[in-house]
Amino acid sequence: MIPIRDLNPRNSYPIAVILIILANIYLYFNYASLPEPLLKKFFLKWGLLPSDFRLINLITYQFLHGGLFHLISNMWALWIFGDNVEDKMGHIRFILFYLLSGIIAGIVQVFIFPTSEIPCVGASGAIAGIMSVYIALFPTAVVLCIVPILFYPLFIQVPAIFLGIFWFLSQLLNGILSLGFPEAGGIAWWAHIGGFLGGIFISPFFLKENPPTISEDTLSDEEEW
Repeated sequence: MIPIRDLNPRNSYPIAVILIILANIYLYFNYASLPEPLLKKFFLKWGLLPSDFRLINLITYQFLHGGLFHLISNMWALWIFGDNVEDKMGHIRFILFYLLSGIIAGIVQVFIFPTSEIPCVGASGAIAGIMSVYIALFPTAVVLCIVPILFYPLFIQVPAIFLGIFWFLSQLLNGILSLGFPEAGGIAWWAHIGGFLGGIFISPFFLKENPPTISEDTLSDEEEW
């Protein structure tokens, strides 16, 4: 189940979301053209490497991506869920929350696999924190998703809370299955789990006082798709 867009109008321009997306795109096209040996060294230096842990890498790994699809999928998810959360936090607090969610995600990944020699890269841990707050604030907001069934894409509309539960349970299941294979690489399931739970825990310190609730119009205006 892949989210395509949501039906949840924002009240302000998502400056912080756009800046984060532009930063990720700019950095990607600066390192993606490196020769393979240099790119590997680059990821080892600036990615989050549990076996060679450095505090600065808890920030830098969030702005690195392993490929163009990895970048696009993460930035698209940030665009879908980030604007409404930024509404409720403000621009500066949103950026701080985003980074702290990514830091928590990275710490959890390192804690679970402390001896791993595979660098962790990507913004998905931070975005998981954004998603958790979105779901808490807008549980009934409608999200358009695509469900690939063989070669036929099925489009469905689901409430955000349903998508969140489905997503979290899938991360948890895969995370548990990955415990026996610390060097398997691929997706950092525990970073996703850590970012999601961490985001829920720290969000009260970043939300504006008495944030307005989702309007009833949000759920009825089908023309926004």
